[in-house]
Amino acid sequence: MRGRLSTWTVTSLAALLAVGSTSAAHPPTTAATTTATVDGSAVHQPIDGFGFSEHFGRAEIMHGSQGLPAAKQRELLDLLLSRTTGAGLSILRLGIDSGIQPTDPGGPNATPAYVWDGVDKGQVWLAKEAKAYGVNRFYADAWTAPGYMKTNGTDANGGTLCGLSGADCASGDWRRAYADFLVQWARFYGQEGVRITDLGFTNEPDWTATYDSMRLTPAQATEFVKVLGPVANAAGYKVACCDSFGWTQQKAYTSAIEADPAARNYVSTHTGHTYASAVDGPLPTQKRSWMSEWSPNGTTWNENWDDGSGYDGFTVASAVHDALTKGNTSGYVYWYGASVGATRGLIQMDGENYHVSKRLWALAGYSRFIRPGATRIGATTPDANLKLSAFRNTDGTLTVVALNGGTSDQQVSYSLRNTGITAGTATPYVTNGSNSMARQTAVPVRGGALTATVPARSLVTYTVRR
Repeated sequence: MRGRLSTWTVTSLAALLAVGSTSAAHPPTTAATTTATVDGSAVHQPIDGFGFSEHFGRAEIMHGSQGLPAAKQRELLDLLLSRTTGAGLSILRLGIDSGIQPTDPGGPNATPAYVWDGVDKGQVWLAKEAKAYGVNRFYADAWTAPGYMKTNGTDANGGTLCGLSGADCASGDWRRAYADFLVQWARFYGQEGVRITDLGFTNEPDWTATYDSMRLTPAQATEFVKVLGPVANAAGYKVACCDSFGWTQQKAYTSAIEADPAARNYVSTHTGHTYASAVDGPLPTQKRSWMSEWSPNGTTWNENWDDGSGYDGFTVASAVHDALTKGNTSGYVYWYGASVGATRGLIQMDGENYHVSKRLWALAGYSRFIRPGATRIGATTPDANLKLSAFRNTDGTLTVVALNGGTSDQQVSYSLRNTGITAGTATPYVTNGSNSMARQTAVPVRGGALTATVPARSLVTYTVRR
């Protein structure tokens, strides 16, 4: 990360007025009815979940003695993790730093001098809380190897892991020692009752930061996968790679791993960020892929839904849609759930108080109802302003998400094909300038079809049940 520090109502006039989001100066109009098809026979990617991180001490700010009061902590956790009142996020990304072995034990072949405080800058507390909400996907990722294992001798400012091709060091080859270090960190969490599921060894390996960072070329990342893979897999952890700082840039890492038969077998999930480049298509792999970190550029705290700033809620909703439908991503992990100051996080912590951005509700429109184990299915419409996606959950419910980028309310006639649902109800939740996941009156499903209206510049999620 760089710079860290519609509504699905019945189509009555009253319903349209109740959820309209455009200003009085530009009252909404209703466009002619458009058609849409949700097709259960068009099967796309499986869904692992949606998540966030509180690395770099953010969890400690949330929970520590100088942080939020207990009641406010619970409110914030509910906003991030509750499936009834919040976003229902289902992946927690944890940051690995050099804390469990901050000093050189005497070389790569020396007995490791691991230490564990059971706190890890508040992340242990947060992981236990997330688990209590039902989260069981914990992605642990290292921004760097400990400095003494690297060519530059420090955690910050890049440098490369000693022992990799082109990275010879007088101290020796630290590749296996680094792999053991990562697995031991995950084992410490296991002792705390939190099972790490996914383990990553690099973050933005193609960008040098003044804080924790480490440079690896695609070839070097592929080389290290073959060292870490056997150690991690034997301990029960899946390997994720490589969290490049742009989606286009990640393609080079994924391609290098896929071209190596041994490395390909060890990587379960390919992960990329979208700071340097946005999702424009799938990564070149048949394995799962995650958009594993992003928050939009912005210099001030922003709580708005649709202000044209590029870091409002509408921007986030659009980015999530593109990752799911263009990139076929199985996971979407936002950067900070809650942070401080001029944060682009979902929530701003402010002493004993907090403030909520519409960015949270933009993500919630997907994450609360598209659950781990779901499958994305076909969703098409001729309306270019209407971004549609559809998902079949393991409990039999169908989730359809619509983002109306137009300035007119859009009436939509849906055909639910091959979904197994011919009669039932669709319960809508609308997010726009005046609503935040506001539940609306259920729409009837008859003969495998329904008709509903999506307000202008709004996100609407509805769950369909028999």
